Amino acid sequence: MSAPADPFVHPALFYRDDAEYVAGCVPFVWAGLAAGEPVAVAVPGPHLELLRRELGADAGKVRLLDMTDAGRNPGRIIPRVLRAFADAHSAGPVRIIGEPIWAGRSDVEYPACVQHEALINHAFTGRDVTILCPYDVSRLDPAALADAEATHPVLIDGAGRRPSTAYAPDDVLTRYNRPLPPGPAADRVVELADTTDLAAARALAHVHAAAGGLDADQVADVEVVVTELLSNCVEHGGGTGTVRLWNEDGEFVCEVEDSGTLADPLAGRHPAPPEQPRGRGLLLVNYLADLVRLHTGDHGTTFRAYFRA
Repeated sequence: MSAPADPFVHPALFYRDDAEYVAGCVPFVWAGLAAGEPVAVAVPGPHLELLRRELGADAGKVRLLDMTDAGRNPGRIIPRVLRAFADAHSAGPVRIIGEPIWAGRSDVEYPACVQHEALINHAFTGRDVTILCPYDVSRLDPAALADAEATHPVLIDGAGRRPSTAYAPDDVLTRYNRPLPPGPAADRVVELADTTDLAAARALAHVHAAAGGLDADQVADVEVVVTELLSNCVEHGGGTGTVRLWNEDGEFVCEVEDSGTLADPLAGRHPAPPEQPRGRGLLLVNYLADLVRLHTGDHGTTFRAYFRA
């Protein structure tokens, strides 16, 4: 007897213009509403307004989110957008449109975006959820479209719907688990090496984040992020960690490195129920930072959190 098919469906929608975007997204929403399924749409602002207009009165029946805000850090999309909606409607099928990759994403952001798309397949295995991900073939780099074929088992375009022959999300995770680009020269970096001193790390982060142009709320967020990342090093990453802080292209960057290996690719993306007393550190880091990049391997793990000044 063959195994039952996974109810999770994760198609990529390749579109060339607004007309194809509407043609691919609006019937998807209407079909969900007609079937009584909860529907959410998390796409960049201009596309959100386009769909809101096309849906008319039905827009009020849909959870609408601007992905440039809700998914600014790709690491928070699974727990805070996709799982938050699906878990709140777990009694039956759920439909979501999620557009995490658009032409305005930077080269620094993109690896985190494609890792997110690969991880969706693990996060929703066995769930009766459909997540449609639009891709702009006229503006995105061909490499991004090739990655979309590797992270989505189903492809939709003007020619119709077909299985992706390039589907290999775990290969994508391996390929993008690469060493992070070098930081600035040593004389532009503040470092606290091989430490377990959370208070010292927090104080250092406060002083340099404030000097780096962040507002009071962001400075508090930086303190929490550095503390949580270093705590993770102490508990899971070999006992100590090295903290590095610097400013780069209008962003304040916190890097924490340890000698451990991160075994769970979904670490920091598992929603934490209210009754769970521990295991929230990396999740909190993803919620607070504007971007989180990481590299893990046999020789250690590096987290890099970015805050836009």
